[in-house]
Amino acid sequence: MITDLTLHQLLPNVFADTGIEQVSSDVWQVDLTFHRGQSYLVEASSGRGKTSLCMFLYGLRTDYRGEITVTTQEGATHRLSELDLDELRQRNLAMMFQDNRLFSELTPVENCLLKNRLTSHLSEQDIRSKLVRLGLESKLDIPCELLSLGQQQRVAFVRMLCQPADFYLLDEPVSHLDDENACLMSEMLQQAQATTGAGLILTSIGRHLPYSYDHILKL
Repeated sequence: MITDLTLHQLLPNVFADTGIEQVSSDVWQVDLTFHRGQSYLVEASSGRGKTSLCMFLYGLRTDYRGEITVTTQEGATHRLSELDLDELRQRNLAMMFQDNRLFSELTPVENCLLKNRLTSHLSEQDIRSKLVRLGLESKLDIPCELLSLGQQQRVAFVRMLCQPADFYLLDEPVSHLDDENACLMSEMLQQAQATTGAGLILTSIGRHLPYSYDHILKL
């Protein structure tokens, strides 16, 4: 189990290379720890590195200065780069990507089952129930390429829940959602967080998921 994710003076290379590293931030160029069980909203204007932050934490990008460390339940601390990232992304970190990253030729159910086969975290009925709860009952078995962006976003959210997690990472998760579905997503995320005890790190460019955040950070 991961209890903490810590940024040590982290700064994207592009910011350092362009000489804008002195811009005030609650995240960049500070020592910042995200704690399991806590919820964090990271707000920023366009171009301040919201997606980069999520990619850094998820281990998909390393184009930064500084260091990210992971602390386990046993109290051991490791550099993120030294860990088995495939295992980490299968068991400890769950991410909802801004661009959804669905397989367009697969249905919503198939996209979620593909993820779930790696973890056996939910039953197919649980997956279908979550998709139906988000208003996708008539879309369960058609290719995702035929769905609207908002519908695809809901599928990506359910797929994120198809695994155990110590931290949920959500990159602008409601950019294409109406208020009703945003509220439903918030309720489902609160239930998941209460069940798993996971931490939550969510980025926003303005409109954000309605949630009782423990911390609001400016990027």
